[in-house]
Amino acid sequence: MAEEIGRTASAESSSSTTRWAWPTVLRWIPTSTDRIIAAEKRLLSLVKTGYEQDQVNIGPGPPGSKVRWFRSSSDEPRFINTVTFDSKENAPTLVMVHGYGASEGFFFRNFDALASHFRVIAIDQLGWGGSSRPDFTCKSTEETETWFIDSFEEWRKAKNLNKFILLGHSFGGYVAAKYALKHPEHVQHLILVGPAGFTSETEHKSEWLTKFRATWKGFIMNHLWESNVTPQKVIRGLGPWGPDLVRRYTSARFGSSSTGNMLTEEESRLLTDYVYHTLAAKASGELCLKYIFSFGAFARKPLLQSASEWKIPTTFVYGYQDWMNYQGAQQARKDMKVPCEIIRVPQAGHFVFIDNPAGFHSAVLYACRRILSTDHADTRSLPEGLTSA
Repeated sequence: MAEEIGRTASAESSSSTTRWAWPTVLRWIPTSTDRIIAAEKRLLSLVKTGYEQDQVNIGPGPPGSKVRWFRSSSDEPRFINTVTFDSKENAPTLVMVHGYGASEGFFFRNFDALASHFRVIAIDQLGWGGSSRPDFTCKSTEETETWFIDSFEEWRKAKNLNKFILLGHSFGGYVAAKYALKHPEHVQHLILVGPAGFTSETEHKSEWLTKFRATWKGFIMNHLWESNVTPQKVIRGLGPWGPDLVRRYTSARFGSSSTGNMLTEEESRLLTDYVYHTLAAKASGELCLKYIFSFGAFARKPLLQSASEWKIPTTFVYGYQDWMNYQGAQQARKDMKVPCEIIRVPQAGHFVFIDNPAGFHSAVLYACRRILSTDHADTRSLPEGLTSA
């Protein structure tokens, strides 16, 4: 009897092990705002400079706004996830804004170097990273731009910032430029890193894209774009295979296919974990894609058309291998009535601040040489290795 019970228990244990083995392999890895913040904290453990993480309350909507930057059945307050790094007293403020599909943690290789010269503040835009992710129901380019510009302005008010240097990468560069056009009184200097949105498809006249669109593959891709099928939706749809796809991407883009300084094993592991959680969370800000850009990442309301209205001195920074074309910035510069510089950084692609951190830091310091203290004020020549376009 005892032996039979033993065999039964053993069989049940074996059956239980068999029954639960496959879901463990195929389980979805859950995510949430708390998990994003935890992953961010692990990634920022690589940074030596002290910092404070805060979720800045920007309220349920900008007072008196005719176009709310979100529509939702809930009027709960919205938050912008913010990290502020320790700095020297009276250091100028540098606000860093991430690009599409990224979050503030992507600047992890830059915080230490920049915090020695600036009061560095990095944010997750509304609907991204560890910030609130309200329902995204914007239906036009104008509403979508307002979503990001007004939420950033409410964040600025909550942080009581009057003047600051504004740095934006890729789509964050587009938002930063649009913000500076609307609120130039708050921006000391604009640094656009591989900015998206300077030219439209008409201005670019891409023969390759026209031919590709005429193919069945191009037709399908364009349909998916206009249907707002985002890369994040693919990650979520892959369920348990999502983390591995993210790992493959980060390992390739910042490892084997890197044009500059490859990530260490620890950096790659922590960044992969962070990226997965930010991409797999609730869809919100990512849904801006089709309203801001047409297929091929061409702006529906290109910044080039506003170049003559520019009021802020601007520095463009591009990696040599950046897929964003610096010639759009050159075109814009012709119409600008303010100082404008275009700097190219070697051994770097679109993520110049990850690929070549030292070159990127040199470019930022050079861009801000007139704002920084006197020990940088006399730096007139472009730092070695960088080139002007």
